Amino acid sequence: MKVFYNSIFLGVLVFIIFSCNKVNDNHLKVKKNNVTKFVDPFIGTGGHGHTYPGATVPFGMVQVSPDNGISDWDWCSGYHYSDSITVGFSHLHLSGTGIGDLTDIRLMPINKKVDLSVPMISRDDIPYSSKYTHINENATPGYYSVLLEDHGIQVEVTADIRTAFHRYVYEKGDMQSLILDLGYTTNWDKTVQSKIMVEDKFTVSGYRYSTGWAKNQKVFFVAQFSKSIRGYDLYKDSKIIKNEKSAEGIHTASQFFFNKGTKDQLEVNVGVSSVSIENAKENISDYKNNFEFDKVKENATKSWEKSLSSIKVETKRDTLKTIFYTALYHTQIAPVTYSDVNGAFRKENDSIVIAKGYTAYSTLSLWDTFRSEHPLLIFLAPDKVSDIIHSMIAYYQETKVLPVWTLYANETNTMTGYHSVSVIAEAYLKGIKGFDIEVAYEAMKQTMMQDDRGLKLYKEYGYIPYNLLDESVTITLEYAYNDWCIAQVAMALGKEEDYTYFIKRSEAYKHLFDPETGFMRGKAKDGKSWHMPFDPKFSAHRVHADYTEGNAWQHSWFVPHNVEGLIKLYGGETTFVTKLEQLFTEDSEITGDNISADISGLIGQYAHGNEPSHHIAYMFNKAKAPWKTQYWVNKIVKTQYNTSPNGLSGNEDCGQMSAWYIFSSLGIYPMNPASGEYQIGSPLFEKATIQLPNNVLFNIEAENVSDKNIYIQSATLNKKELNRTYITHQELLKGGTLHFIMGAAPNKSWGVAQ
Repeated sequence: MKVFYNSIFLGVLVFIIFSCNKVNDNHLKVKKNNVTKFVDPFIGTGGHGHTYPGATVPFGMVQVSPDNGISDWDWCSGYHYSDSITVGFSHLHLSGTGIGDLTDIRLMPINKKVDLSVPMISRDDIPYSSKYTHINENATPGYYSVLLEDHGIQVEVTADIRTAFHRYVYEKGDMQSLILDLGYTTNWDKTVQSKIMVEDKFTVSGYRYSTGWAKNQKVFFVAQFSKSIRGYDLYKDSKIIKNEKSAEGIHTASQFFFNKGTKDQLEVNVGVSSVSIENAKENISDYKNNFEFDKVKENATKSWEKSLSSIKVETKRDTLKTIFYTALYHTQIAPVTYSDVNGAFRKENDSIVIAKGYTAYSTLSLWDTFRSEHPLLIFLAPDKVSDIIHSMIAYYQETKVLPVWTLYANETNTMTGYHSVSVIAEAYLKGIKGFDIEVAYEAMKQTMMQDDRGLKLYKEYGYIPYNLLDESVTITLEYAYNDWCIAQVAMALGKEEDYTYFIKRSEAYKHLFDPETGFMRGKAKDGKSWHMPFDPKFSAHRVHADYTEGNAWQHSWFVPHNVEGLIKLYGGETTFVTKLEQLFTEDSEITGDNISADISGLIGQYAHGNEPSHHIAYMFNKAKAPWKTQYWVNKIVKTQYNTSPNGLSGNEDCGQMSAWYIFSSLGIYPMNPASGEYQIGSPLFEKATIQLPNNVLFNIEAENVSDKNIYIQSATLNKKELNRTYITHQELLKGGTLHFIMGAAPNKSWGVAQ
């Protein structure tokens, strides 16, 4: 292992020197071909996708999008395609999670005077809501529009990194008014304090403090209007306030009335900040009293075009391009920019720090995104990968542990494992620079040596006993992988004692394997007794469960760092392959009275709608049955994604569901992200070209590929025969061409002698 990673770093050095003299073939830029036209932001807004259709730019701080005003799991993003009523347009949203926070600073244009003192317990109580239809709704990257039928108002929104832009077109002669409601909330989010302040005839500012999944969320804002305010009503906790310029309380709201002027449209620029109103103003400063909606929209489109053009796919089927580029779009929405223009951002304890030399990011859904979203960002946005690690280290410096799942810099402690460890390890081992690896390593080691979140039990027993902590199997398996990741970094840094310790701990999975049933099972603290009764199809969502959001069928395969070791536990490749294929062919019944809603996208017991299943189809490669990987990956690609609003089989989860598709449709996948290898699956496109750092191009060609020709017959890498089921990160970084010849029948001799 030491030799392997020393050779990696030597390879990086050689690559840098070599790239200076590399032939032009691999240094051409991907030709721009207007790929934004293929993106459909409505994909994933139905079913359990939990995405939103509104406007943002790549990794932007603001996400301005419509809110339906419903409290329900499928409305976590604020919007669901099945709905037809909106209560306004707020500025912060989560993309594809199961978390019901955000939807902060909500604006709603309206053409009549309303009474905001009426208690608003549910959406039915809201006097300013409006119907809309999908016929009059449009969304493209960085832009959203809709006609509010009840008010006759055409709404358009767009964005840059830290500012949202609204344009409302009223019917001729109608009252031009706007609601600002900081109190009405949905799902887990709850306002605890808010303020609205009328600064002058063109400017309103304030803040909203809330609690929910993120316990201490503070959003400051400033809104600037293209027309002067001729009057306003301010409300504090359902009571109107007379002759005041500000309202401060738990639930504040206001209605503004504007002078009509010569136009029937009103533009609003909104800046936000986690720090202060002054910082929100600074974030909006480039657009102060400057209302150029169309120019901003054009810039947003250009920004997306540049980001999405980093991969070009060639196929005669536009539907495949729509799925692909929408997926690529979804992978670049989160994490989100969190620090202000001046570098300041707020931590959970309310301290204000400055991001010096980097941009701070939040919305780190690490349990999901370490699997393929972060590996994809290493190609698409390596500078942001470094900044994300800086953000993790900033969190560590305050708390002495790395983050689990941060939202607006709050630790939600959502999900299991410490996959910030995995993300840092992968980035460093793949050559990402710009952060202090010694500080990062200290953070990784300290995190995995602490006692919280089951680690004390893990260290004491070598696994987590089921009768001492819920979800013990999943937590044990994920800590084992985290340990393996630390071990690789330790070896690369010459910390051999640490390497020995953590590589030994990474074998924790062996304690939980039951050879009689062929599953990872909950084991008692006596080290002998299994959790009984046992049903591998049984699911219990987060209560008295051995598995996180799943069952034994879905979680028993999480040993990505040592598939060979797992195969040995099964007694050999034949038994392993038989059991693995049974996962896909078993009936799809899930048993139990408290089944996790996250178990979706079922193919047999394989659940593509949730992340623990995402690496599994690639494990056949390690058991010398790569044609089975090719078959099942192709089936997943074709059945779990489509161009409808229900086009995602489960939560998008901040880009992970889409990143799986990007890699898998290209024909490669980071089954073990920190390993430096990409497993080969079944490419979907005739040709794909990836734009890598330093303008290096890597091509993946699939000759004769079709709906029937899904099996690899042979392969070459830069015209040399390739008879193995993986390529390395260093091979990919050098550029060149991976060429497959595809056929309708499996070639069972390809890739098995490796």
